Amino acid sequence: MKIILRSGKDDALRRFHPWVFSGAIKKTEGRTYEGCLAEVFSNKDEYLGSGIYQDAAIAVRILAFAPERPKSFDQDFWEKKIHRAFDLRKLTGLTDNPHTNVYRLVHGEGDHLPGLIVDHYDGHLVIQIHSTGLYAYIDQIAEALKKVYGNKLRSIFDKSRETLPAAFWEKTSPGEVIYGECGKTEVLENGHRFVVDIDGGQKTGFYIDQRDNRKLLAGYCKGKEVLNTFCYSGGFSVYALKAGASGVDSLDSSAKATALAEENVSLNIGPADIHQIITDDAIRYLNAMDKAYDVIILDPPAYAKHQHVKHKAVQGYKRLNLAALKKIQEGGVLFTFSCSQVVDMQLFRSTVMAAAIQSGRTVRILHQLTQPSDHPVNIFHPEGQYLKGLVLFVD
Repeated sequence: MKIILRSGKDDALRRFHPWVFSGAIKKTEGRTYEGCLAEVFSNKDEYLGSGIYQDAAIAVRILAFAPERPKSFDQDFWEKKIHRAFDLRKLTGLTDNPHTNVYRLVHGEGDHLPGLIVDHYDGHLVIQIHSTGLYAYIDQIAEALKKVYGNKLRSIFDKSRETLPAAFWEKTSPGEVIYGECGKTEVLENGHRFVVDIDGGQKTGFYIDQRDNRKLLAGYCKGKEVLNTFCYSGGFSVYALKAGASGVDSLDSSAKATALAEENVSLNIGPADIHQIITDDAIRYLNAMDKAYDVIILDPPAYAKHQHVKHKAVQGYKRLNLAALKKIQEGGVLFTFSCSQVVDMQLFRSTVMAAAIQSGRTVRILHQLTQPSDHPVNIFHPEGQYLKGLVLFVD
């Protein structure tokens, strides 16, 4: 199909931003259906790029910019794209790494494959597709993954049911296990062992994007009392304990999450009296607690997934950080994060500053954090830098 944009709506594509919004489309020519190859032209009939069409606010996700003009997104196309993503992970030392066998293979727009996420767990691959149009190519994507990994591939699991609209699944059979067998599996991250629940866990099973930040945390934990809020599977807790923390409390509102955290702590250090599980709401616990913590980690889920709830999310981040800043020990270190894409680093920093002012504490920034190299940010798609973090020293 051919898409012609409205006058003045081609600037973003000329800057290589990979999204075409439905409101920018002037008219279409040819047969239109979910997953079809869409060639996008300016109002002056200049070819700008080709992508996959879907009936949604983001109508086209561009996979090839001018002058590249593929006739189809065939098997060879997917294999080349995914090979490039694999080569980048090889360059950064993540493939065949004896200490780390969990990493993100494909990071959507960051790997020029908008709408596609693929995570690697010791030979098990988990796919999450965020576009109904792109889902039409899942078989080709799976075949490309088989080609890239060969006999090192143990399974491919489709977890797109969590990322695509419920109405889509009413007319489409769920993929789930595409190849091999998978369920719970054990992985290594910087030498630490973790059980990953591929089928039943949050996201694709593990928060891979915090790998470098967990390693940084370890340097602040020896002999310290640590509180890990929103702990999920206990990643930060394991690093803190292995680094010699005198005590770690893992807090989450989900009993399923805290059970997984306890399992991972046991896997790494065995039964430990210095590790305690707390099943509670984070802000409620912080406001009520009388225990003194030297290090606190705030790693909540995304408070804002859309612009219309951004203000509410900012207020949530402020309340959470204020509660921690009021209670942390003098000389304490606070690791605080936001994974809300619509809350950029400047807004997040300003929100934490507002909490610091209200707390009456003296606060200094030690580190400004983001996602690791296997979550690359396309310089033309700044929205891809979703993870923001600050490490604060609190007097």
